[in-house]
Amino acid sequence: MAKRKRLLTATLSDGYVKTIGPTAAPFTHYWRIVAVTEAGGTEVFWGHSNSLREANGKRAATADAARHRGWTRYDFEVVELVES
Repeated sequence: MAKRKRLLTATLSDGYVKTIGPTAAPFTHYWRIVAVTEAGGTEVFWGHSNSLREANGKRAATADAARHRGWTRYDFEVVELVES
């Protein structure tokens, strides 16, 4: 029997709302990186994960990416996905 598909919604602290789905995947958290480049531009990376631990694991990789890409600053945020 196929898994039931659902819509998942993430609401970030700045009011941005991201909807994922319909999906049967077991996603629980959404993460987003907003980085400012040396030239003043903005880069945004995002994804979803199956656990809070997996999502927070991106934090260490983000610090490494900041050094390699030359970001002047970045914001990393993880929020729980809510079934909608």
